[in-house]
Parts: sequence; C-alpha cells; structure tokens
Amino acid sequence: MTLPSLRNMLRSPHRKWWNTYFLIISPLTLLFLTSSTISFSSLRPQIPPLLPPPPTLSTPYHNWEIFNADYQQMLNKLKIYVYPDAFPSNYKSNSSPTAAVFLPNPDPFNPKTGNYYSEHAFKLALLRSSLVTDRPDEADFFFMPFSVNVMRYHPLVRSESAISDFVAGYVSRISSDSGHWNASGGADHFFVCCHSVGRDAASKHRELHNNAIQITCSSSYFQRLYTPHKDVALPQVWPRADIEAPDPPHRRTELVFFAGRAQNSAARQEVLRLWENDSAFRIFAGHASMPYEEGFRRSRYCLHIKGYEVNTARVVDAIHYGCVPVLISNYYDLPFANILDWTKFSIVLNQRDIPQLKNIITLVPEETYLDLYRNLCVVRKHFRWSAVPRSYDTFHMTAYQLWLRRGLHRVTS
Repeated sequence: MTLPSLRNMLRSPHRKWWNTYFLIISPLTLLFLTSSTISFSSLRPQIPPLLPPPPTLSTPYHNWEIFNADYQQMLNKLKIYVYPDAFPSNYKSNSSPTAAVFLPNPDPFNPKTGNYYSEHAFKLALLRSSLVTDRPDEADFFFMPFSVNVMRYHPLVRSESAISDFVAGYVSRISSDSGHWNASGGADHFFVCCHSVGRDAASKHRELHNNAIQITCSSSYFQRLYTPHKDVALPQVWPRADIEAPDPPHRRTELVFFAGRAQNSAARQEVLRLWENDSAFRIFAGHASMPYEEGFRRSRYCLHIKGYEVNTARVVDAIHYGCVPVLISNYYDLPFANILDWTKFSIVLNQRDIPQLKNIITLVPEETYLDLYRNLCVVRKHFRWSAVPRSYDTFHMTAYQLWLRRGLHRVTS
C-alpha cells in the first residue's frame, strides 16, 4: 500500500473498515499480502488470554483454533533429547576448562547476560520442562547445549574464529560418539544463540549450517547463515522477575518514544535527523531524559529501529510495557510470525518510510490504536520467560516452532 492511498483510506467516511497489508521481503523477493476487514463501531472488551477471540473481533492470531489444537498435540507428543554435556551429573569432567560452555548458566540474571538472556532462559526452561526425554530413540529433536554467549566471554574461546572452531569440533565429536547426528545429517539437531557473534558459529561445519536448526535472535533474511523456514526466530527478552499490568491508553501522554545509540545505524541516524526536535516525538540519541522504562509506560508507540542487527530487546520491551511497537527494520524475520499477525498489534514499516513516519502514526484512527493495544495485551504472554515453563510462554512458543519442523525422514544404517 502506498502512503497516498493510506491517507485516502484514513480520511474516507468509511474509515471504520481498516485494511492492513503486511510486506515480508525474502531473499527471493516474495511478497505476501494479507488483507483483513475489521469493524471499529465500539471498543471491545478484553479477551481472556487463553480463549479464542470471538469471530467478530480482531485477533492477533492468523488462526487461533488451528494453532491451539496443534499446540495441544505438541505438549503431549514432542520429545527433545539433550546431549549430556548440559547436565552437571553427567558431564565427563566438571573440571574441564570449557564445562561452563555447556552447563546451565548459574546466574542468568547477571547484567552481562541481559541482551542474551533468551539464550540461557531457553536452556533452563527446556531442562525443567516435560518435553525432555532421556531416550534418544523416541526423540523428535536433539539439543546441542553450547552457549555462544558464554564462549564470547570465555578466555579460551572468545574470538569469533575460535568460537566457530569450537562449535565445529563439538559437532564432529557428537557425530563420532553417537549415531544420532549421522541418522539425519544433523537435520533434527538444533542450537540456540542470541549473541550477534552466533551468526558465524556454524560457519565452519557444512552440515551444521545447511541442515541443523538455528534458534536465534538475529533472524535476518539478509543474513547469509540464516535460512528462513529452517531456522527459528527467537525473541530477545530481558530478564524480568515481575510481570506488571501495562498502563492503559488514557494514561499514555506521549505519542512516540525511542532512545538508543545511532552510531551503528543509518536508519536511526535518519530518524534522529528528521524527528529528534519534533515536539510530538520523544526521541533520544543515547540515554533518555526520563527513565528508560517510563518512556515505554508513558507512550502510545515505541520505535524499534534496526541497529547493528535487525533485532533489539526494544521490541519485547514495548510489548511488555504495552507500547505499540513501530518496527523499522528491513529483512527482520519476526518471531512467531506464522502464528501471530504482527499487523494486528504493531505497525510494520520499511526503512524508506522514515520521512513519512509522523504522517503514518498521526493518521492512525483512535479506534485502530485501541485495537492494536488490546491485541498487544493478548500476545504479551508469548513474550516472557518463566522460572518454570508455563503454557504459551516464550519457551513453549519456540518449542512449537520446532514441532512444525518435525517429521524428518532418517537415514538408517
């Protein structure tokens, strides 16, 4: 949809019909166009979080009934085998200088893990979940428990080259020690990483890159070692002990909020150049004049602008605090996009739309904003980690992505 047609639609006397179009650009330049028609004659009541939305209301799901039925099947049937390196009692030698690379993080709330918390949270959640099996013959998938984040700070394997060497050596070891890898060429194996260095972790092992599933925060269509539909986008979530209710719309006195470094992002530099001094926007280069969390609580819309990577924690920060995300990050393979319709709880833009950013946001009807906010409250449960895994949380939503990739034909010897 062009910006002129968007303006005409919003100014139309029939504005209660809101058509949304979602553009996803892949390496093959495929265009997926989704149109939905929603009535905004009145503000709807809150939908119970675990119930399907009534058919007359907007829903953030592509199809709740199909997803939920298959999700319940996953809870009963999905089995994951974890290589014994992740268990302190089974590890060959806890005195090994690299033991910490595989073991669960004993202090996941350490400030150093902040941006990479999802990498550690997944491992902790998996080990505490009912999906783990100690019988590899019944496993649908095999988890390789190495941590790229731990390696990045490890004195023996901290460089990018050393990390890729270490990972390649580990895969070679498990393929020779057991037949699990060789049975599928690694296609039923997966690893998790949220550190940007993880992009190249699989670069020195061809089967690991081509066949194994990478669950990663850096889910970019433009990234040479990320394969859409094979690999899985992982939300980048900061550790939070408490889940608070978001401020309601009437208490949000600011229109737009963003705070972040601009040195490594041409898109951020353009946003700052055009809108930093606009009184309708609260945009800061670096630290904000208010507490960071307050910027999300007080604002209706929060910008996620591509930095060094397509992803940042701002997306989930916005979801957590009830601030409708405005996503300006080309080639971002959004987490759970095959389940969630992101156009129903966020605004997805191309970086070339930055000069029209104010027009796009200010022309959104009030009824539409309220619908986006309501749907945002519905999806919050999918973007949080739990000390003990809870249904529909980030762990289970990510596990469901694995479930969708099951059914591989193994090669028997």
